[in-house]
Amino acid sequence: MAFQLESTVNLSLVGFAFSVFITYVYVSARERWRKRSRGLPLPPGPQGMPFIGNITHFQKPELWKAHRELCNTYGDVVYLSAMGQPFVILGSPAAIFELLDKRSAVTSDRSQAPIIPLVGQDSNFSLMPYGSWWRRHKRAFWQHFHPASIDRHISIQKKYTRMFLRKLLAEPSRLREHIRHTFSATVVKILYGVDVADRDDRYIALIEKVLSVVVAFTPGKYFVDVFPILQYVPKWIPGAGFQQDFETWRTAALEVKTMLFREATERYAEDAGRSVIAQLAERVDHETREAAFEEYEIIKNVGLTAFEGGADTTFSTLQSFFVAMSLFPEVQRKAQAEIDFVVGPNRLPDYSDRDALPYVNALVKEALRWQPVLPFSLPHSTTEDMEYSGYFIPKGTILMPSSWACLHDPEVYPEPGRFIPDRFMRDGQLDPDVRDPARFAFGYGRRICPGRHFAEAALFLNIAMVLYAFDIASPIDDCGKPTHIEPRMTDTMLTYPLDCRCTITLRSTKARELILSDIS
Repeated sequence: MAFQLESTVNLSLVGFAFSVFITYVYVSARERWRKRSRGLPLPPGPQGMPFIGNITHFQKPELWKAHRELCNTYGDVVYLSAMGQPFVILGSPAAIFELLDKRSAVTSDRSQAPIIPLVGQDSNFSLMPYGSWWRRHKRAFWQHFHPASIDRHISIQKKYTRMFLRKLLAEPSRLREHIRHTFSATVVKILYGVDVADRDDRYIALIEKVLSVVVAFTPGKYFVDVFPILQYVPKWIPGAGFQQDFETWRTAALEVKTMLFREATERYAEDAGRSVIAQLAERVDHETREAAFEEYEIIKNVGLTAFEGGADTTFSTLQSFFVAMSLFPEVQRKAQAEIDFVVGPNRLPDYSDRDALPYVNALVKEALRWQPVLPFSLPHSTTEDMEYSGYFIPKGTILMPSSWACLHDPEVYPEPGRFIPDRFMRDGQLDPDVRDPARFAFGYGRRICPGRHFAEAALFLNIAMVLYAFDIASPIDDCGKPTHIEPRMTDTMLTYPLDCRCTITLRSTKARELILSDIS
């Protein structure tokens, strides 16, 4: 009996001591948090579930619309968490520009998700952590893609746009394939000096593999981001098919980095146009082997990043343009009237016509706004604790700018679901007072896309030439009747139109003659 009483007393003492310890840990943590946050609350947001937080929110379809709904409910900064990782959605231009532009010194980092190296994207400098290594990459890239450098690339862009017109003339039903090939081939030629053949080219399969990696970044697609230990699961175990996907993407990224780099440097002597990669390689200082190795690695990474960014984003926007022209024929006719008046019937539009074609420029802006390729941009990450609008944002928080919501704000862009280039016009010219979609379409702060000027030039050339040469209408069904296309996008980080079918017909015999004339 005495033994049982002593045991009961001992258990009670242990329980009491444990309770005191837990209370101490809790109170200490609360006090540390109070001092760290200076008493400021976290931004408002929906209540999460124990342990997993708001992880189910990130699995919702069309996440950019779900973000907007949260901001409509809680305000322009919304706090979420997923498995302990804090997120803040930025739902207004004021919040985006204040945190990502003005405070870019502490908001320019990238969260290093486990999936990034697993799919070979740790070489893509747009996903690298903010720091000196990233800055060296951006500096090398900027040398060849700053605004004043665009003229160097225009001749190649024009050549491949002309080739695109020929493809549309010959096989208009293969529109998506032609767009993909055109932008991929243009970027490969400018970067590496390599010509990509129309079909059955050894680079085509590689290009498709590399660019398909966007699927890996679909929220909720792979659980390895939530449970990193899954990266060690052998690929032969049932249910581990994702390991084969990862290996395919890693191998393709490595091939782009090494094979195309080798070709660019080997053909340097015969490359009259002097590709970007060959020019960068020529300047490598071989004073020390280690320094030279680092420089070559940077050049390879710049090539991979430029290839993936340049071929993918413009590929999506031009598809959206074709969808818009089939749905809004009055816009198409107005743009064609401007082109016919300025350019005339005897030549194709040129990049030098850009200033004389304000409505076509407005159409390009509307294409960037209507279906943004990155609806919540590439998320940033904070490197310090910070305060915004009376709220505490902890270090390591992932900031997700709601670009889509800003570009579909009916207060700024009335009828945002409609394609209306006139919203950017006033008195026959571009209206500088209307919010420029490029401020949201190409990222923010120090992480803004350094190839944005190249992308806008490519879009202008392709859109102007296509509108000069072709009429675009709704697709025809098996009964010969026009079919309505819903302008819906894929549910991926980089979005694409789910359906871009349309009817493409030549506008004139003169257009045919110009398309088939000597491209050189």
